[in-house]
Amino acid sequence: MGEFNVHRVRFFNYVPSGIRCVAYNNQSNRLAVSRTDGTVEIYNLSANYFQEKFFPGHESRATEALCWAKGQRLFSAGLNGEIIEYDLQALTIKYAVDAFGGPIWSMAASPNGSQLLVGCEDGSVKLFQITPDKIQFERNFDRQKRSAIGKMLVDRQYMGVSKRKCIIWGVAFLSDGTVISVDSAGKVQIWDSATGTLVKNHLVSNADVQSIAVSPQEDSFVVGTAEGTVFHFQLVSVTSSSSEKQWVRTKPFQHHTHDVRAVAHSPTALISGGTDTHLVIRPLMEKVEVKNYDAALRKITFPHRRLVSCAKKKQLLLFQFAHHLELWRLGSTVATGKNGDTLPLSKNADHLLHLKTKGPENIICSCISPCGGWIACSTASRFFLYRLNYEHDNISLQRVSKMPVFLRSALQILFSEDSTKLFVASNQGSLRVIRLQEGGFTHPRAFQPQSGTVQSMCLLAVSPDGNWLAASGSSAGVHVYNVKQLKLHCTVPAYNFPVTALAIAPNTNNLVIAHSDQQVFEYSIPDKQYTEWSRTVQKQGFHHLWLQRDTPITHISFHPKRPMHILLHDTYMFCLIDKSLPLPNDKTLLYNPLPPTNESDVIRRRTAHAFKISKKYKPLLFVDLLDEKTLVAVERPLDDIVAQLPPPIKKKKFGT
Repeated sequence: MGEFNVHRVRFFNYVPSGIRCVAYNNQSNRLAVSRTDGTVEIYNLSANYFQEKFFPGHESRATEALCWAKGQRLFSAGLNGEIIEYDLQALTIKYAVDAFGGPIWSMAASPNGSQLLVGCEDGSVKLFQITPDKIQFERNFDRQKRSAIGKMLVDRQYMGVSKRKCIIWGVAFLSDGTVISVDSAGKVQIWDSATGTLVKNHLVSNADVQSIAVSPQEDSFVVGTAEGTVFHFQLVSVTSSSSEKQWVRTKPFQHHTHDVRAVAHSPTALISGGTDTHLVIRPLMEKVEVKNYDAALRKITFPHRRLVSCAKKKQLLLFQFAHHLELWRLGSTVATGKNGDTLPLSKNADHLLHLKTKGPENIICSCISPCGGWIACSTASRFFLYRLNYEHDNISLQRVSKMPVFLRSALQILFSEDSTKLFVASNQGSLRVIRLQEGGFTHPRAFQPQSGTVQSMCLLAVSPDGNWLAASGSSAGVHVYNVKQLKLHCTVPAYNFPVTALAIAPNTNNLVIAHSDQQVFEYSIPDKQYTEWSRTVQKQGFHHLWLQRDTPITHISFHPKRPMHILLHDTYMFCLIDKSLPLPNDKTLLYNPLPPTNESDVIRRRTAHAFKISKKYKPLLFVDLLDEKTLVAVERPLDDIVAQLPPPIKKKKFGT
């Protein structure tokens, strides 16, 4: 791999928001997740659980309900009393409708997806008709005092001790008339709705059971507790020869440290999330046909997008938070040592700037120019551009005023290598080129979207010479544009899995593309075809351990002096691919240690292969080369995140 001086950065104080709701779409095999800050994320379960889309949060949107309807249409509702529909193509909010019932606590779609029911704080249930373009109020179900046809009373006693009033946190109504309730007394209860009688009572926790979800086949369900435990229930036959079935608790899982606020049940997995911010996918082994990486437990903590950008020339890092940006200058040392040594800092890292955005909207994207002289960021309705000036240890900031309206709601921004241009991808599919100058900018020029498409561009890459711009949309396509002529140069052949990272190599102008299934392609922009190395990779195939990684590649870069080297990373490793060496096969150790120094050159060459992988630094949010001998790695230890969460419920352990 070679020797690098590594800046090991751990002062990015990023804490993900807790998970409030999850909703599984059986038709598209996608999962919608809402967080406590109003952010909504879309995961493609068929694409290695990649977070392919997200909608930024908002301070006034406390989401309490999330559901799919009419196939691909996604709705949310919350404490502001509004029902929101999301545009999954443009990645914006399509509209918001006030239900006029106060805060909304629950929402569900009818089985055919044509109607939407919401439960409001004023006690009413409101019915909305789902039209092709919007939703329309249909009728209001007011609170009824005397017309109930049945009543099921839950027990307020727990372990023989009278408790406060029992709260029902969740109810599921099955097609055979079975009702399942979960409550604050730690009980899961099975009811017969025809007679209103309790069929089975399961005491599963000393704390609240807060969430429930039923499988599409209605043969199993999952519940989550305030103690962080997830329980699985299955409908099984009483005896092998009997057709009578009953609900049995089969499996408990403890993958959370805090409240499990939301659960979902796909045909092959149990999905849970809560206060500890983790999205946990637990496969059901009896439902998984092939025992590959799909059968492994997954825990998704960090977003599958970049929150860190780097000004290499000034050794600056820009960190993106929900409502502010932080600019840091890396520390330095004059000490020397041997490989593996930790060197003391001669100068500590400096926190240069805390830049807070105005308004309730979360920041969508941000970037600092390679020269360190510009910072750009965007929210859903505003675009900000700042000019930075450095005088010794002092820094001054000047905001560029009167930014064009069409730059609002940028999904991705990127500076050119020489810091003279800013590329902005909008949610309407257009790409803008802004030429920067000392006093501000010149009028932007635009690449127009493909005819008949309005596809949001989520990833950008510009060639070091500034001549080529690659853009990837929310689908799997990649388009390459000629920057000087402002026109489409070529389109990379379509691939079935979403793009997770892309970059253009210096000198060769080869475009390297990583996909969510862990495939990596190299495409020659000048020749408009895949390179010979890429064809060799696809013919031989990647090592099976490489393909079984469960976190996507989020960043790709190149060694400035070694054109055969590609550097890329995911959350748990960074890898240097040397294209001059042979690819590893399945009989080779992929994560091979460095050979002993006393080995002969023949043996060394025999064991060497193209992949040099390091797992020393994790979880990784960012890795890049500052120069040919210096590497920066931004880590975010999970223990540091847990330390900033509210304390979990204390559980009595055996012997204490």
